[in-house]
Amino acid sequence: MSKSKKLDFRANEYVVYPAHGVGQVVSIEKQEVAGFELELFVISFEKDKMTLRVPTNKATEVGMRGLSSPDVVAQAMKTLRGKAKVKRAMWSRRAQEYEQKINSGDLIAIAEVVRDLHRSDDQREQSYSERQLYEAALERLTREVSAVAGGDELAAAKQIDDVLVSRAAAAA
Repeated sequence: MSKSKKLDFRANEYVVYPAHGVGQVVSIEKQEVAGFELELFVISFEKDKMTLRVPTNKATEVGMRGLSSPDVVAQAMKTLRGKAKVKRAMWSRRAQEYEQKINSGDLIAIAEVVRDLHRSDDQREQSYSERQLYEAALERLTREVSAVAGGDELAAAKQIDDVLVSRAAAAA
């Protein structure tokens, strides 16, 4: 069994957990599980009212990472400005791909989902499942952009919306 690389996160630091988005490390605690002493990151997801405990030696394996750098956020915004790439595959297959991108925790991949599923007012209506995926991706993107910028979620949402609206206006 290979020993996983241990990540070095501290209490009160923001991290990204791929399946749940941005959370805050509340503490690092030791717990006995099945006779083994485990060191755990205790991560709080305030918005979801959820607490997650991740063994410190498994954090890399599950894809936990620190917040993206401002450069990566800028790249994500650039991705949002791009032209939507909608494949002609069946919706179920595309939905699966979008779901994987959202759960990858990769900010650029999440921005691609937001870009591809964004609809301006004059475009056709989204199906329920399209809207669910779009909103999930948009929320993940907004939370990370706001955490990188210092925590103003409304400003991050407006910044993302401005990019999407300007892209729609340029396409018209």
